Amino acid sequence: MKTKKLLSIVFFVLLSVLLFSSCAEVQNIEACKMGQTYGFFGGLWHGIIAPASFVISLFTDDVAVWAVNNNGGWYAFGFLIGVGSLGFGSHKASR
Repeated sequence: MKTKKLLSIVFFVLLSVLLFSSCAEVQNIEACKMGQTYGFFGGLWHGIIAPASFVISLFTDDVAVWAVNNNGGWYAFGFLIGVGSLGFGSHKASR
């Protein structure tokens, strides 16, 4: 029974990584300077997809984990909430 549960969790995690990696944005630095400025909700979304963005950024220079063109504190706050939301519920798995 534990093997089935472990396999289902691994499958869900891999599926989630695949789905989130499709949301990673490609940003051109020059376009960032003239484009949209990311605020709280942009930081929240970038925090949620940060693990997938990090893995992709290891293999390509076109994807960044952190948006260069952000508004500062509110973006950082949203980013931290987004990254932190990925850890909720993990304390139950350790029991």
